[in-house]
Amino acid sequence: MEPKPARVRILDAAHELMLTVGLARATTKEIARAAGCSEAALYKYFDSKEDLFVRVLAERLPRLTPLLGSLAAEPGRGTLAGNLTEIARQAALFYEQSFPIAASLYAETQLKERHFEALRELGSGPHRPIQDLDAYLRAEQAVGRVRADADTFAAASLLLGACAQRAFAYDAAGTGERPPVDAFAARLARTLLGGISIAEEPSQPRP
Repeated sequence: MEPKPARVRILDAAHELMLTVGLARATTKEIARAAGCSEAALYKYFDSKEDLFVRVLAERLPRLTPLLGSLAAEPGRGTLAGNLTEIARQAALFYEQSFPIAASLYAETQLKERHFEALRELGSGPHRPIQDLDAYLRAEQAVGRVRADADTFAAASLLLGACAQRAFAYDAAGTGERPPVDAFAARLARTLLGGISIAEEPSQPRP
């Protein structure tokens, strides 16, 4: 079997270290060592640890951003209920997998601020999914599938906030089990539609 390309090894190592020790403590030196390359080689492929983090999110986690972008580009495609259910499903999985990576940043305020500033310069950050979902809902509003008076930003915040909450809230429960993602996504979409949808769509069976 041929060895993996260096870029793939670096992404794999970064993903594993970010999951196990957290983003704040996963240094580029440790990532390079785990990938079997030099730190200089790592910087041939990635400009910074923040750049590497963004690529891990984009290439190793559920693909929430491309989904939102493709839906916003083609409003009216599919059913609103089906689209929102898939968005909620992907978002729930995305936050479930990304929360353990980024959580360690919140223990170090100065590091968090430096990291978020770098993400903003890269056009990324935790605010982007809300902006992208808001853009999709506004596109659906323009074609008449979302009520003209609906607050699309609030709707986006509600849906994604619930998905993010699912990622960590249930760790405190006795069993530590999260609500099953498919049923959770369908219930969120159905509830949100009750507040923003302009047209009756085929009802979705209750999970």
